[in-house]
Amino acid sequence: MKGIGNSKCLLFALALATALLSCPALAKGKAQAQAKPKELTGTLRKIKETGVITLGHRETSIPFSYYDDQRNVIGYSQDLMLKVVEAIKADLKMAEIDIKLVPVTSSNRLALVGKGSVDIECGSTTNNRERQKQVSFSTTIFIIGTRLLTKADSGVTDFPDLAGKNVVTTKGTTSERLLRRMNDEKKMNMSIISAKDHGEAFLLLETRRAVAFMMDDALLYGEMAKARHPGDWRVVGKPQSFEAYGCALPRDDSAFKAAVDRALSEAMTSGEAEKIYAKWFMQPIPPKGLNLDFPLSDAMKALYKAPNDKAYE
Repeated sequence: MKGIGNSKCLLFALALATALLSCPALAKGKAQAQAKPKELTGTLRKIKETGVITLGHRETSIPFSYYDDQRNVIGYSQDLMLKVVEAIKADLKMAEIDIKLVPVTSSNRLALVGKGSVDIECGSTTNNRERQKQVSFSTTIFIIGTRLLTKADSGVTDFPDLAGKNVVTTKGTTSERLLRRMNDEKKMNMSIISAKDHGEAFLLLETRRAVAFMMDDALLYGEMAKARHPGDWRVVGKPQSFEAYGCALPRDDSAFKAAVDRALSEAMTSGEAEKIYAKWFMQPIPPKGLNLDFPLSDAMKALYKAPNDKAYE
């Protein structure tokens, strides 16, 4: 009986030793499984495989995204978009990413992102619920109010003064929708002109074919920056809406949105975005070296402190 007991003890000891030896191997295998990187999908996979990222930009949205005198794309939104590219390059562990620049308009920007011709569009694009049916939006990059640009001697000081007059806005924008709704609901009998872009809208205003130009306040200050006589113009009127600009992204690509949002949030909370803001809104800018003198608002200060992708409507 004693021999049998010794045999059982020996077998038990061997089994225990085997289990103990196998535990590190099991733990190691589990750790390796947990450490395995997720497979890239969607836009990040496309960028990794092709080595190219396609950026949509505006041509005349001063000071957000526009051409300088040498047709280089510059501006506040463009600088933030390039920060995103650098962050994605680091995330994907790529030595270089080729940047393909694609000009877009108010009318086609969302469609180009939606069908994959553009990976990310950063300009002056409002994030709202209707547009979220077509594209996703990044963390907000700017908050604006919709107002009026007019000649200092026009007699226009607010929106009621537009009754019976020619008013211009840019086609495909939220300002166009707001202006048309105002005209219908308040029976103002305005003649509304929809220009193809902000540059054309300002030309119509400058040549007196319209008495006022309705658009986002920061863009209106940008148009003044390129006027022949900036002192002749005024931004007036009670804001008809407050809107959040975001970068337009492909829908249902959560990994790409997360990468873009991380990059933008880091720029904002680190103080880098505020430096970029000062460069474009508080210092002389191309093409005429005019200072927009557009101080950082309380809403923008709050955004930089706590980045978010909230739509205002």
